[in-house]
Formats: sequence, C-alpha cells, structure tokens
Amino acid sequence: MIVFAWRHPKPQGASGRCIGARSDLAVDPRRARRLARRIQRTARVQGLPHIVVTSPARRCAAVGRWLRRWGWVHRIDPALAELDFGTWDGQAWAGIAPAEIDAWCAEFSGYAPGGGEALTALLGRAAAWQPGAVRIVVSHGGWLLARRWAEAHPDGRSPRAVEWPRAPGYGECVLLSSVRGEASTSPGMAE
Repeated sequence: MIVFAWRHPKPQGASGRCIGARSDLAVDPRRARRLARRIQRTARVQGLPHIVVTSPARRCAAVGRWLRRWGWVHRIDPALAELDFGTWDGQAWAGIAPAEIDAWCAEFSGYAPGGGEALTALLGRAAAWQPGAVRIVVSHGGWLLARRWAEAHPDGRSPRAVEWPRAPGYGECVLLSSVRGEASTSPGMAE
C-alpha cells in the first residue's frame, strides 16, 4: 500500500534559519488551502479515504484544518514531527558555529545538533510509524527523508552526511510504502 505524504507549505519567516521541531512557524492560510485542495483532488482521483494525519506543527496542521472544514477526519501525530535541532532551532544558519556544523557532518547520524535529537532517533521514529488505514500525511522534509531512508535501508544502516538527499520542495508529494497493513503504532489524536 502507498501513503501519499506531502511536505508542508513554506512557513513564514523560515528563510536562512534552522527550522526544526521547536520552531512552530505559521504558514500563509492561502498556501495551506492550496495544498489542501491538491490533497483533496489526489484523494478523489486515487479513491483514498478522507483521513489526513499531520505533524502537530502549525505549518502542517493548518492543512489538516482546511481538510477538516471540508468533512475530512484530521488527526495529529507527534511521531511525524521534524528533527529537534535543540538550541540551533530558530537560529540563522550563518549564526551557528562552523565547528558545530562540521561536528554534525562528521558524525551525521549520531550527533544531536544543538543538544536536540540525533538523526538515529528520527530514523527510528519514522521507520516505526505505521499508517494503518491512513493514506495521506502532511509532515516535514526531514521526517519524509528519514522514512524514505528507512524504507530503502531495512537493514538499519545509518546515512553519512554526503548520502543524505535534498529535502522535497514545500508542498511536494512523496510516495511512501506502508510497511505493514496493521493498525498504526502511533494513531495520533483527532483534532
């Protein structure tokens, strides 16, 4: 089974900044609505259930709220959150010491940027998430990449910095496989 997973719309004030789980930036309501319309069209064409699961961050949940207004079920699931960049979160990338970024790149999977969450934790969280009946997700670039990495490397191999791909564009859809067709281990809470 396939899960249609969208990256949230571009958040306001994100340019040039390290934005992770702690930065709860808003999105322009028009962008959230446009993405919700695209999701609605995809669901109609693909015959998907009208259930959407989003990260708790406003930049994701705003899309779910539009869909809920149109009769969908919207669930929020903390397992879909972006990487926690700790004290880096919200800072300008240019303001983070180059030595810290180099340390992260050198130990890419195990290093916790800014004392936050190591990539291995995000990889584990993304790999463990099971959609159950859900076929539509709105999440973050880092989570989507982590899930795709886990699907491509079921042996649990951790990536090196040079192997980590570029995040999908804002509002871009990524197709994920549903590893197991059983109930979600992280069902989320209805909003």
